[in-house]
Amino acid sequence: MSTKNFTARHRSMLRAIAAGRGQIVVDGHANLTVDGLWCDFAATNDLVDNDLVRPAWPAPAGTVAPAVLTRGGVETLATLTA
Repeated sequence: MSTKNFTARHRSMLRAIAAGRGQIVVDGHANLTVDGLWCDFAATNDLVDNDLVRPAWPAPAGTVAPAVLTRGGVETLATLTA
């Protein structure tokens, strides 16, 4: 998926992560929560697969870490909110 097809949901998730409100479950598939609530699985995969979101530090599989934006995530958020 190209980021030009991102929706308001993607933008909201990026904003929440930028604000420090997201956590990612490190596993074979990405799982993301914002404010303790599970995010849309497809949108989460879009963000992770496009290398826009990652754990704040290297974490072993099955653990939870704060989610942070990558440099690409910061740039994409700026583009989506311009």
